Amino acid sequence: MFVRQMHYLVALAREKHFGRAAEACHVSQPTLSAGIRKLEQELGLPIVVRGHRFLGFTAEGERVLGWARQIAADYDSLRQERADTGGALSGTLRVGAIPAATAAAPTLLAPFIARHPQVKVQMLTLSSAAIQRGLDELDLDAGITYLENEPLNRVRRLDLYLERYVFVTRADEKLARRRSISWVEAATAPLCLLTPDMQNRRIIDQAMRAAGASAQPAIETNSFMGIWAFVRRGPWTSIVPEASFRGLGPGSDLAGIPLVEPVEVQPIGLVLSERDPLPPVAGALLKLARAKGATLFG
Repeated sequence: MFVRQMHYLVALAREKHFGRAAEACHVSQPTLSAGIRKLEQELGLPIVVRGHRFLGFTAEGERVLGWARQIAADYDSLRQERADTGGALSGTLRVGAIPAATAAAPTLLAPFIARHPQVKVQMLTLSSAAIQRGLDELDLDAGITYLENEPLNRVRRLDLYLERYVFVTRADEKLARRRSISWVEAATAPLCLLTPDMQNRRIIDQAMRAAGASAQPAIETNSFMGIWAFVRRGPWTSIVPEASFRGLGPGSDLAGIPLVEPVEVQPIGLVLSERDPLPPVAGALLKLARAKGATLFG
């Protein structure tokens, strides 16, 4: 019962709703609430702020939650380890990927699934800050994110590939025939870029400043799907990671022209918690990335 109570607390912290937390734990809401109350009685301190709905954790509850995350994560890792000694690895691998890396992530995750078919993979598109939080709170096993621009803390890291940037326009536009375009020239185009809260946008702004230019986008969006939609309608253009553009596949109605003067690159890599030992699924992903990372990403 004690481990189950730890999972109840972790689910409640994640869902911030008693009903959804109970559903995530596959129990009824009264069962979850009773389990948390029993834990409070056993520890002799209040954990949850009481009300008609979830209002948060008490100061004591926040400390208990930290232990609950560790205990739940260690228990899940132990179950994975036990399963691994008896045969194929199983469990769930939870990965957070920044939007700029989602198109490239299957290059690593598809071979992982092929090697470990009994492991379920959950990939969430998250900001680098959310990946840091997910690793710290043990909600994520791994992340795929920038390694140098705004580096994460308390993580193991492994380089996967270098992100380069392309200027995107409709394939039937005159600029589409160019072999390259400078950052200064790109700054004068009607741009649609990601919003400033996205690290990729901050990298683009830094590259513009380094080239002596300034991006003044007519449109901002928080998704690459939004960028593709606006560029297809025209007259807008964009600047995106090359991997994201390649993710559109062959035969696209858009063209990607390499950006030069300067050629800007940012390392993208795999990050995992500094926990030792790592959860078996995270360790298996790191092993694959170390063995085949350079081959997979060219």
